[in-house]
Amino acid sequence: MTANRSKGASLALVTVAYVIALAVAAAWLAWGPDTGRLWLDTLIADVLATLVVFGFSRAYRNSSFYDAYWSVVPPVLLFWWWSQAADPDPLRCGLVAAVVVLWAVRLTGNWVYAFPGLHHEDWRYPMFRDRAGRFEVLADLVAIHLIPTLQVFLGMVPVYVAVTTPGRGWVWLSGVAFVIGVAAVALELVADNQMHRFARTRRPGEVMDRGLWGWSRHPNYFGEFGFWFALALFGVAAAPAQAWWLFAGAAVMLAMFLGASIPMMEQRSLARRPGYADVVDRVSRFVPRPPRRARV
Repeated sequence: MTANRSKGASLALVTVAYVIALAVAAAWLAWGPDTGRLWLDTLIADVLATLVVFGFSRAYRNSSFYDAYWSVVPPVLLFWWWSQAADPDPLRCGLVAAVVVLWAVRLTGNWVYAFPGLHHEDWRYPMFRDRAGRFEVLADLVAIHLIPTLQVFLGMVPVYVAVTTPGRGWVWLSGVAFVIGVAAVALELVADNQMHRFARTRRPGEVMDRGLWGWSRHPNYFGEFGFWFALALFGVAAAPAQAWWLFAGAAVMLAMFLGASIPMMEQRSLARRPGYADVVDRVSRFVPRPPRRARV
């Protein structure tokens, strides 16, 4: 099928795909075999929904069908788990829900704003498929669809703990997690707005080194990690004895950003914008800090 559609028609098609995907997930939760473990039931439902989105990606030859799934599903998981909990703590549940919803609205809204339509596909996806050769379908399924779904689910496991564990836990840590989570989302929002303004006026070859982007070459990724770290803190606040494993999701996100996402973005920027090498010399790669002086 061709994908030469306007932005509005493309968004409508992606919405249809997600509605069908979530309907399949809901059907599994309602009528599928019960594993006896809420987290496992929802993981299976999440994977089934991902397979539906993958089907649309293949049918329309555009894996960017999946892009917004990253931010659409976490609130769905949270509210389902909360609705199934026996004796949830309303304060902790309310705080973590506020952070997740704020994050989801911001990230999905940013995707909608920047999404040109299904004539466009994220530049990384063809690269993954081309490298896989005759196994490109498998690479599309696993690398572009299933692995991100599993990463997000792992990052949401502390939320599962936070909304299904009875008792107040460490209330003070829930407050700290809320502040960090809101600050992380706010940082991402400011970084996105600064980049959008720059993109509207930049000259060919010009590089972004203003505002937050003058303190970190990837402030959006730093904010994203801050969000997942905050979710881990919510889990610890509910079950302090399980702190030793509740940061696994945030650690996986950090590894992805530092080991894959950022290096690919850096290589692309260096190849397309010669002036980016100067930004690399002056501006922190990840953690925001004042820029160094330019070399003479």
